[in-house]
Amino acid sequence: MIKKTSISVLLLASFMFMTTSCEDWLDVNKNVDAPDYVEGYLYLAGIIQQYQGMYWDIRATGPLTQMMGTTSYTSFATHYYSAASDAAGEQWRMVYWLQGMNLENMINQSVEAENWTLAGIGYAIKAFSWDQLTKFHGELILKDAFVPGLLAHRYDYQDTIYKAVRDWAYKAIEYLEMPDATGYGTKLSDNDYIYGGDRDKWIKFAYGVIVRNLTSLSNKSDFTTEYAQELISAASKSFLSSDDDATLKVAGGGAAAPQSGYNNFWGTTRVNLSRSYFQHEYAVQVFTGTVPDYDEETGNKLPTPEGSDTPYQLAATQIICDTNVMVAGHYDPRVAVKLATIDDANYEYIDKIDSIKRRKYYGGGFTGLSGSIGTAPSFYGRNAVSSTALDGSGRWLYRDDAPYILMTYAELRFCLAETYWKLGMKPEALQAFKEGVAADLEFTATYIEPGSKGEAAGGDKITTSVFTAAAAEYIAGPYVNGLDINDFTLSHIMMQKWVALYPWGASEAWVDMRKYHYDIDYTGEYPSNGNGWTITTLEQKWDTDETKVYKGLYLAPAQVQNRRGSYNAFNDGSPCYRIRPRYNSEYMWNKPSLEGLKPISGMANNYQCSIPWFAYPGAMPLN
Repeated sequence: MIKKTSISVLLLASFMFMTTSCEDWLDVNKNVDAPDYVEGYLYLAGIIQQYQGMYWDIRATGPLTQMMGTTSYTSFATHYYSAASDAAGEQWRMVYWLQGMNLENMINQSVEAENWTLAGIGYAIKAFSWDQLTKFHGELILKDAFVPGLLAHRYDYQDTIYKAVRDWAYKAIEYLEMPDATGYGTKLSDNDYIYGGDRDKWIKFAYGVIVRNLTSLSNKSDFTTEYAQELISAASKSFLSSDDDATLKVAGGGAAAPQSGYNNFWGTTRVNLSRSYFQHEYAVQVFTGTVPDYDEETGNKLPTPEGSDTPYQLAATQIICDTNVMVAGHYDPRVAVKLATIDDANYEYIDKIDSIKRRKYYGGGFTGLSGSIGTAPSFYGRNAVSSTALDGSGRWLYRDDAPYILMTYAELRFCLAETYWKLGMKPEALQAFKEGVAADLEFTATYIEPGSKGEAAGGDKITTSVFTAAAAEYIAGPYVNGLDINDFTLSHIMMQKWVALYPWGASEAWVDMRKYHYDIDYTGEYPSNGNGWTITTLEQKWDTDETKVYKGLYLAPAQVQNRRGSYNAFNDGSPCYRIRPRYNSEYMWNKPSLEGLKPISGMANNYQCSIPWFAYPGAMPLN
């Protein structure tokens, strides 16, 4: 797919070359490598297709959120990495280069030509991309970006960037709502791999960007007075159902595709997941209702009698589901799709719900396949390296032709639920929460592609009809529609959102975890050395603490069983709060600008621990 726009541009250049003399062609085009002017719509497909870069960077945020473990990006799993690496720099490359001036040209040309729809799409894309980038890296080069002739580029702080993101989103809406007399024909529908040129959906998308942008500020002290109402208003004009989900179509084709990049980054053909990335044991605990109970005196898990179903006692309150799977509504069928199991290797029981409910799931550690109670399989359900011979084209979102997921209705419902919660509007929060869970179950079902009975060549180990029936039971059960408002907590909202984002939205889940400071036990406005952690230890809230958001979540240095590690000494005990800018750009050519960043210099060994503005309750401190 990525070749399409490149081919279009090259064909245009070739046509001009063939119909004029070489001298005349050079007179028309100052750039000897390509035409100086390209029609706006020709940029669109290539700009959109760069969003696969978000999946590249989930190799970092998947481990940082304990959605994934990894034997590859272990530096991110352990919250420390040096500046001398381009790892997790793909979105930086995407925004500043791959989209970069292509997007700027598309917007500017479209505005000049009064192609309002295309201009609006461009601004919506720009808002989305920059929102993702600032949440990932913190400070960015905004005002100096794309200024010709500069040899150094100054950074702008997040409060400035956040406002720019919303301004661009509102500008997108303004243009998309303007009458457009342009005769696009199929130029938009053929090149817009997200919405096919549908202006109404792009308007909803732009409002969704505003919701996402503002919800990251929900733990700031002025959220309810400065941002909440704007978020509620934007949410009312954004996605109305899962039909509005923003997804980027992927051609697939496996080994027969013209290029490997036609396939999804997570599909079997590109061999990116293999067994280098695997489900973390925390994900398994959440999805199966097996979050352990801990002795708060020792930090050890409480053992169960020999012969018990689980080796450790389970927390009395589970947020997503529990182990009483044969009782209607207690089993969450998303586990059968989003997570992997080696059970039923030949897909014999994919339509037998009782067998499906009894499957076993195991997760790995931060940097190894072995977890505390078992070994994580590949995302395709093998205790072996994935291959197309064993797993076909893959399954669910881990499939060659699965779309890239950018934003969903379910996610936005949880953003709204959290906002209502912060405003003390508990009934409204509960209703939005229920809508969010139902929407994610619908979203999950959409991409199920069952395997074939009696074969071992890949696919999902559940049929869509069986999943849908189990989903209806779950929605009607005690964890969703049957949840009493008096038992309803912020944990229900945020942990269901975490499940809904698994694993495609790991970067947004990381935003939420950072704004709640990983549930670190500290006093004051934000944690720091001596106030939540030391060089060698980290204190986290116990699950019995009503203010703890992510029940069962403990970072590597937490003082509980199977943790009790420590971060690199350069972290000064802190977890990671941002990804460094791309090495081959900033650390090669822009060091003086990095040096001046506050409160921690971008050249410091612990810059990745610098807390971003969105996670401070108030203004960002200068020292």
